[in-house]
Amino acid sequence: MSNASTRAGMSGRARLAGLMFVVLSAAPFAAWAQTPDLEFRAPPAADDSTTPAVMRDLAERLLPVYQEPDSDRYLANLSALQMVAGDYAAADVSRQALRERRRSADSARPVGRGMIYDIYAYAKTIEAENRVAFAQAFTRSFDEVIPRLNDHDAYLVTRWFKTTPPVFRDALQELLDQQRGKDNIGQSEAVGLIWAYLAFSAYRNFAPVVDALVAEDDSRRYAVDNDALISIPGGARIAVMMVRPKNPSKPLPALLQLTVYQGQNYAKECASHGYIGVVAYVRGGRSGLRPMVPYQHEGDDARAAINWIVKQPWSDGRVGMYGEGYSGFTAWAAAARSPSALKAIATSGATAPGVDFPMAGSIFQNSAYRWSLYMSTAKESVEKSYFEDSLWSALDQQWYSSGRRYRDLGRVHQQPNPIFIRWLNHPSYDPYWQKANPSPEQFARINIPVLTTTGYFSASEPGALYYFAQHTRYNTHADHTLLIGPYDDGVMQRNPSAVLQGYKVDPAALVDVHELQYQWFDHVFKGSATPPLLTTQVNYEVMGANEWRHGSSLAALSGESLKLYLDTAVSGEGRRLTRRKPTKVAFALQTVNLADRTDAGWMPPAELISKVLASHNSLTFVSEPLTKPTDISGQFSARLDFTVNRMDVDLNVMLYERLAGGDYICLFNPAYEFRASYASDRVNRSLLKAGERQELVVKPERITSRRLQAGSRLVMVLGINKRPDREINYGTGNDVSEESIADGKSPIKIRWYSDSYIEIPVRR
Repeated sequence: MSNASTRAGMSGRARLAGLMFVVLSAAPFAAWAQTPDLEFRAPPAADDSTTPAVMRDLAERLLPVYQEPDSDRYLANLSALQMVAGDYAAADVSRQALRERRRSADSARPVGRGMIYDIYAYAKTIEAENRVAFAQAFTRSFDEVIPRLNDHDAYLVTRWFKTTPPVFRDALQELLDQQRGKDNIGQSEAVGLIWAYLAFSAYRNFAPVVDALVAEDDSRRYAVDNDALISIPGGARIAVMMVRPKNPSKPLPALLQLTVYQGQNYAKECASHGYIGVVAYVRGGRSGLRPMVPYQHEGDDARAAINWIVKQPWSDGRVGMYGEGYSGFTAWAAAARSPSALKAIATSGATAPGVDFPMAGSIFQNSAYRWSLYMSTAKESVEKSYFEDSLWSALDQQWYSSGRRYRDLGRVHQQPNPIFIRWLNHPSYDPYWQKANPSPEQFARINIPVLTTTGYFSASEPGALYYFAQHTRYNTHADHTLLIGPYDDGVMQRNPSAVLQGYKVDPAALVDVHELQYQWFDHVFKGSATPPLLTTQVNYEVMGANEWRHGSSLAALSGESLKLYLDTAVSGEGRRLTRRKPTKVAFALQTVNLADRTDAGWMPPAELISKVLASHNSLTFVSEPLTKPTDISGQFSARLDFTVNRMDVDLNVMLYERLAGGDYICLFNPAYEFRASYASDRVNRSLLKAGERQELVVKPERITSRRLQAGSRLVMVLGINKRPDREINYGTGNDVSEESIADGKSPIKIRWYSDSYIEIPVRR
């Protein structure tokens, strides 16, 4: 779980997309010979009393006409149809035949989700043939399969078993809703619906017994200690839990996560991969022990946990650390102190305090108030409300509409938050934040292998790239590997989605990055081969080209740069991006009323591809159509020539590919937001000169890679930041958190001159 509430978990829509992936990942349905649609009227609800009969009828009518040329896919889908039709014995035979066909091909692979249905079909067959209760039949089927698996395969299957039935109910309900009002269903859709119903039915049936069976299997495999406490000088203690394989032949290396969250726990997963899995909770971080103060003691806590680990009889003296978001930060905090037993760290979207949180681009985010309140308060009401996005959205709008100072956010929310106020007192990357991250000298001494994973659509990408850039800058021999692709912040929790927020991800990018992390640890600790995807320092997927590329550095990603000037003349599609520098300088005037609150409900759209460009308080610039495919890879930059009637302003930049058909595809997301007075130096504020023409050089801490199609256009959206979930910069030049709507009586006006330009890293 990461630091900001926007990263704490997937949004409702993203969660549902994830649920559909869980349901359908074991469902290999595809196109087959064209056959007539089937008559079908969807039942009112997934758990309606009529649904079993309706779905059984559909399966029975589809079975005689079902066709599929791929034998494996045919057997898998046939077994699903047979189970829903109630013929479990036939389904069991079909699944046995499928296993026999796949035996040689799958011998070196981890088990697949299909094993869930192997066990279920056999259990239902035992229930029918032996006339025993389903719980007894399922126990027998489970016990004949799971204990024979190795630890890793057993972990995968039992983790899938523990998914709760509501997950599958919601996925089935979405498919039923898509059929609402229709009288027929195509056969491809019918098979998908059959699988969704089977998943819900199966999980609902075995849910009451599976937890006890999994616990019994775990007790045979692992030794668990949930009660260890480590004393730290000064009287503090940190809680530790440990999971290790039982009776290993020798001491093992440990993988440590230092976290504050009780929810996601990878200790058993680490043990299933042949490591000692240790989860340590920062002082005050275990449920019931808060409050805690983030970014103060994590390095010392990590060092104490590592020292405790290496003293245990099961430890071989080597420790690796891993984590995402906040836990990624704690790994860097540990590495900064260079404990001799720490041999490697692997992070995903690691938070860099003062860089990408609690402010990003030096602009404070309301999610920082939310998260710090959660961290520093042990109240049950805060614990419950933290995950209620609608509540926080309403509170953000309440503050925004009030026009009050940003420092009054806690008063508007009626929840004082001293930590958030402390953070507001440090708006620059001053020693307060610098102390939280490794110093240049500490980066230079980090000589252990490091793996960083992030994504073009990850809010935490700037933090991840900050660590990578600083480490490789100050340690020229840094053993640091970067993996980046079309991923968001949830990729380590649920792996890449085939469709991410409406955008179809390249098949090449659908990599199990979570498992890849273990393969990398195996290379470090067990001498295994380097994973092929991690062969060089920078490894990136080129969206649209469906391929991975590898480079020696971020600078090596592109071959040249494409300079595009901001032509301020208005055309039918907005203003233009042109390769030719205008012979006569002109300007585009942008005016925004900072006191206007009619847009209190506006938020950037979540979709990564859309028919309509969502612009807000912004100007749009569009290039000419590309004459041939062009690859963009790396970091873009801009030189902005402008006049503004304020001493400061918060801006945002977004880039899109506009396809020939009109769709807009985000090249990265979220937009790059930044405070102009810190654009060139996050440590020292340099105010603008109100009313004077001046230049600003912008180098976003974001990279992307995409093959733009011939006929596509590059689109740049340049906006003034003003939204309910962000600090608002009214431009007085004073402490922004002290400004209020009273400072926005006159609109902000910017003249963007036509010799402004952006530089895009390209490879033709």
